[in-house]
Amino acid sequence: MRTYCFALLFILVCLAPAQQVVNETYRGGMITPPLPKPKFVLTETSGAPFDFWSRTQGTVTLLFFGYTYCPDQCPMHMANIGVALKKLPSAVADQVKLVFVTTDPARDTPLVLRRWLDHFDKRFVGLTGTEATLVTVQRSAGVPIAKRTEPRNDAYSVAHANFVVAYTKDNLAHVIYPGGVNRDDWVHDLPLLVKETWSRPN
Repeated sequence: MRTYCFALLFILVCLAPAQQVVNETYRGGMITPPLPKPKFVLTETSGAPFDFWSRTQGTVTLLFFGYTYCPDQCPMHMANIGVALKKLPSAVADQVKLVFVTTDPARDTPLVLRRWLDHFDKRFVGLTGTEATLVTVQRSAGVPIAKRTEPRNDAYSVAHANFVVAYTKDNLAHVIYPGGVNRDDWVHDLPLLVKETWSRPN
């Protein structure tokens, strides 16, 4: 599977000198200015509409775009976050919401998506929609648009943004987490994100 190296570039471009002290605290990449939480409605695996903005208020929201047939990065991110949440006290874990948006709606049916996410954590939210809607959602989130390789007997891969966007309770993403971030990094950062007020200079 091809994945964008955009994550590293994104961090290097957006990392401001004023953030250097803060970046020593977080193990993700600090971004300046922070990304606003997008407003969109997609369909969750139950078939019900999911209003991303309203349903994630007051939580640390981890947003990731990927697909269940991904052979490496998607399951790695989901497994690391799932394990980290199980290691954390419920008082912390209950304030974190993981939202996985498929970039492969043709194969990621609601049933396929739900079964896949349940391998990592049954609390994970899986969302899908039409291809056109998903493109619009990726644009609104400020991530590169996923691109599918030429299909060959339905065996194709999807190049997509390989980073998790972490929105805190202020509805802004100050930190993103690229590939290579491990479960211990999440165990370290999630409690900080939950209690973060961003009173420190941006």
